[in-house]
Amino acid sequence: MKLTKQQTQEIWGEDGPYSQVQMIVETRILDDSVSRVFVNVDAQINPLTYKIIKQNVDNFKDDEKILQLFDHAQFHGKSYGYVATAFSEELTGPDVLKRAQFAADRAKDVIIKMHKFVMELFDIKSNKMDHTKSAPRQ
Repeated sequence: MKLTKQQTQEIWGEDGPYSQVQMIVETRILDDSVSRVFVNVDAQINPLTYKIIKQNVDNFKDDEKILQLFDHAQFHGKSYGYVATAFSEELTGPDVLKRAQFAADRAKDVIIKMHKFVMELFDIKSNKMDHTKSAPRQ
């Protein structure tokens, strides 16, 4: 199965699916001082991946993580895709950051699983890059 032009635009990546997980520190300011600080983790899923998984949800009926993500994801437009908040808590200590990182890792693993399904469906080869190495200097 080949991607149509519209599907290519909805998958965000040039050669394959692109989505992202963000961990955001949100500082709330009231009057002239900081009132509270929160840590939020959001998963942004490209529209095509979301649609394909939703159409094939029977393949994931026993995958609680994917089902939870679908229960919470909302469409935020073409640029942001489907967004699900995976974690949101007031930053009161280092244990909150550990829980936020755990939620981010979990969301990442769920998105990778969804991407793999889409890649198999459309016979998209992986463009794995080693992000641990720096680019050569010119």
